[in-house]
Amino acid sequence: MSIERPASPKAPATIDRTRASIARVYDCALGGKDNFEADREVVEKLKTVAPEIEQFTVDHRQFLIRVTRFIAGQTGIRQFLDLGSGLPTAENTHQAAQRIAPDARVVYVDNDPSVVAHGRALLEENDLTRFSPADLTKPEEVLADPIIRELIHFDQPLALLMLGTLHHYVGERPPSDIMKTYIDALPSGSYVALSHFYDPQDENSALARRMEDVFVHSPLGSGVFRTRDEILGMLPGLELIEPGFSLLVDWWPDGPRLQDLLPAQKCLAGAVGRKP
Repeated sequence: MSIERPASPKAPATIDRTRASIARVYDCALGGKDNFEADREVVEKLKTVAPEIEQFTVDHRQFLIRVTRFIAGQTGIRQFLDLGSGLPTAENTHQAAQRIAPDARVVYVDNDPSVVAHGRALLEENDLTRFSPADLTKPEEVLADPIIRELIHFDQPLALLMLGTLHHYVGERPPSDIMKTYIDALPSGSYVALSHFYDPQDENSALARRMEDVFVHSPLGSGVFRTRDEILGMLPGLELIEPGFSLLVDWWPDGPRLQDLLPAQKCLAGAVGRKP
């Protein structure tokens, strides 16, 4: 029997093809087809400073999959809140989680109009998933959203995924404060995964700053590369899971490394933490 779903609040319906979208730029870099000329322009500009930019985005997606499999397979958690989910791709959070734990519940949050349309269509036949067009940079609104509250129970441990999002945030509220609000609302035993553009403050810093300049001055208009301390400041009070803060490719890779890392791969980092 199908579960009756709450009415969804209205999200922007008009898609501006002349303005780059974070979700569509990532889709383009991953080889997808749901993107426009403005999005492809960003990717082409990035290739001038980092020709391996496609691998940069692949690493991000693979990190999401490994984190989701770890949480679903080893922690007993059965509810996932994916903030800034982006456009659907080959292996989405609910697919990775439900392949291991068929009873896993997943709610995606993204207010990009392109994502709203695709996301709702993808989840139409899955009663253990929902899509909310809320603004992830407004945690108080997200945490009170009835669509989210229908499947995510905040009196039980859950997994909160904030992957590849806050480096594109350009508001006045510090990203560390946004994350603290989310973390404060989580019960003990919850897990938080965060990934972010990274300035390693070494010989690769110049590349990070060149990529940042392209992001900021492209039609996308955002893309900040932060330091280790700045990124860790977004995970207050959490016990980091080994290997702790690391490059995304170094967080429990699927096998031994036989090839050297590309320079851009050293500018993408993150961590997974458990709330005591």
